[in-house]
Amino acid sequence: MNNFIVSARKYRPATFSSVVGQPALVTTLKNAIKSNHLAHAYLFCGPRGVGKTSCARIFAKTINCEHLTSDYEACNECESCRSFNEQRSYNIHELDAASNNSVDDIRSLIDQVRIPPQIGRYSVYIIDEVHMLSSAAFNSFLKTLEEPPAHAIFILATTEKHKIIPTILSRCQIYDFSRISINDIVDHLMQIAKNEGINASPEALNVIAQKADGGMRDALSIFDQIVSFCGTEITYQAVIENLNVLDYDYYFQLTDCFLQNLPAKALLIFNEILNKGFEAQNFVNGLARYFRDLLMCKDPDTVQLLEVADVIKTLFVKQAAQCNAGFLFDALSMTNQCDLDLRTSRNKRLMTELLLIKLCQWNDPSKSLQGTTDQNRIEPIIASASHPVSNPSQNSIAPQNTNTSGASVNMATASVSTPAPPSNKSVTPPPSISIYKKVHDDDTFVAENDYKPNEKSKLREPVTLEKLHEAWLLFAHQHLTDKPHIKPYMLNRLPLLDHEVIQILFDQPIQQKSFNEVSEKLKSFLKEQLKNDFLTFDIKMDETETKDALYTAQDRYVWLSNKNNALSYLRKEFKLEID
Repeated sequence: MNNFIVSARKYRPATFSSVVGQPALVTTLKNAIKSNHLAHAYLFCGPRGVGKTSCARIFAKTINCEHLTSDYEACNECESCRSFNEQRSYNIHELDAASNNSVDDIRSLIDQVRIPPQIGRYSVYIIDEVHMLSSAAFNSFLKTLEEPPAHAIFILATTEKHKIIPTILSRCQIYDFSRISINDIVDHLMQIAKNEGINASPEALNVIAQKADGGMRDALSIFDQIVSFCGTEITYQAVIENLNVLDYDYYFQLTDCFLQNLPAKALLIFNEILNKGFEAQNFVNGLARYFRDLLMCKDPDTVQLLEVADVIKTLFVKQAAQCNAGFLFDALSMTNQCDLDLRTSRNKRLMTELLLIKLCQWNDPSKSLQGTTDQNRIEPIIASASHPVSNPSQNSIAPQNTNTSGASVNMATASVSTPAPPSNKSVTPPPSISIYKKVHDDDTFVAENDYKPNEKSKLREPVTLEKLHEAWLLFAHQHLTDKPHIKPYMLNRLPLLDHEVIQILFDQPIQQKSFNEVSEKLKSFLKEQLKNDFLTFDIKMDETETKDALYTAQDRYVWLSNKNNALSYLRKEFKLEID
């Protein structure tokens, strides 16, 4: 039985023409060979699996070739090319900086550089993962890298260019490798599948390309994995099952629920997604990407930005035609905010379910917290006579005090006609009649001279725990962006409700102190959102759940500084930040 060779090695590029997804970079290197303008040091940087080391090997092989082709490719026939292909070349040296990162390793390399090549014109030194070199190794390498022997060429490769010191960067020609596009990966995988006698659908290969995230090596590794699972027949369903990728069909169904205002069905679909093992955060990320793709499909010019198979692209265009552009903008904003909140939330499922409910209610303003309808406003009740009074002494309304201490006041109502119903029109009573107005729901009456006509009418709509939680979270998202020390607490610890008393539990005094900074603003916000001016706070300390409390860095710093004043002094002296 022949030994199996993974596709990433078997189909590794051996010539410039076989490099995938880097046309501009390949053209630049070939032109440098053509004009004999070779630098003494190159830096190849970019994401993993995009061809940095492969291009370095091809470049080293080509510049030593004795008989270049008309297209400036290696001939693969001369002694230099054969020795390279058979891995016995003494002109090309590879060093792994991840395991050879000390000063002694660089000294050995410097000693080796002095030796001229035996065959060919150049000794090429390829240093992979060069950012792993220590600072001392970098410094010892500077002089040789700046003024190497005429026969020496260095090619440095790295995935993290920002970790390389500027003095090294200034001595190299820098080539930035880009991520390989999904279409290029799909075309390359299709060619490999044809060579291997495998029947693969474009939709299945498109999923593999998206999962690879721009890396050809990752794509080939996933391709081998799928072949082991499917054999010679690769289908879309088999790929999403093996790679645990959420099917687009779920997003199509959810969007139908959003457009038709079906929150119950949306929650059931989300429950099915969770049962398949998908995390809430990954689901929200996928939903945001899906809304972005729908938005791209609203304009024929931007449909080409959709990197999916043609069959799926047709479904996107069809559903985008049913969606309002305003809905898609709001949905993107809501999913992005939910993604940020999920990182600190302890109840990720609840946060995601709230997102789905709000998306379903987008077309139903009457169920939104932002609704401005105010149908149940309580107006002041004005007790007045409905007809002229013939005998003011008999019909005047006056309080009768039955207690010399003035503790209780009873209203004489025997001769008073039925009060007029509440009305938006003002009622002007006769000047000879003493008018009393009911301005509160607790049967408190105020004399006309003491009543203030411009006083705001009190609101008292019923409050449910669900509405309270929605308003509570809405306040945390909109008004606490600049208060990270209290926002996580409000997101993770929802209040309780006892009629019109909002019960708030704290684990630590520092949390209560931080909450006091926004308590008045929060109370006003809740009264306005819930249309109830009689809401009050009942703040308590919960000692039973201290061990489960979520402490922020600010909480820990305040607690420690209270224990030891020297901590505050050290922070100010050394200008430390609370992280």
